[in-house]
Amino acid sequence: MELLAEVSDFIIVKTDNPEETEKVGMVLGAHLGPGDIVSLIGELGSGKTCFTRGIACGLGIEKTVPIVSPTFTLINEYPGKTPLFHFDLYRIDDGEKIFDLGYREYFHGKGVAVIEWGEKVTNLLPDEYFLVLFSSPFDEIREIKIKGQGKRFIDIIKSLRNYLKN
Repeated sequence: MELLAEVSDFIIVKTDNPEETEKVGMVLGAHLGPGDIVSLIGELGSGKTCFTRGIACGLGIEKTVPIVSPTFTLINEYPGKTPLFHFDLYRIDDGEKIFDLGYREYFHGKGVAVIEWGEKVTNLLPDEYFLVLFSSPFDEIREIKIKGQGKRFIDIIKSLRNYLKN
């Protein structure tokens, strides 16, 4: 894992394997709390679900709980001290269909909402959230850009930066 860039509101991390991608998610997850939203954007196979597994671990969800992409169910709920609401909007053509899921309860509820294919609902996101962009220039290597939207999330970026430097 290597910190490639750091600016006040974002960092870019390079990971060499799925375990490192999961670790970055875990570090982020340890900083999240009820009502937080993480929007994930990247191509198929770019590491979004692996990163979400890390977030779950960072939230204290048991590692034995299988965190899988809810491509066909649209949302998986994982119980924990802070629950994880894992959305996968790959099969949603129209972002408005998320209204049928009762998204407000998830986005502003007692858990953390992680949204794969988050670009489909950007207009529904609050002013403060994390935007995580994935690219995979070579096989298992990932470049992960984590951007904080809003003061609280920018402060978390500073904390992540300090952790990743060590």
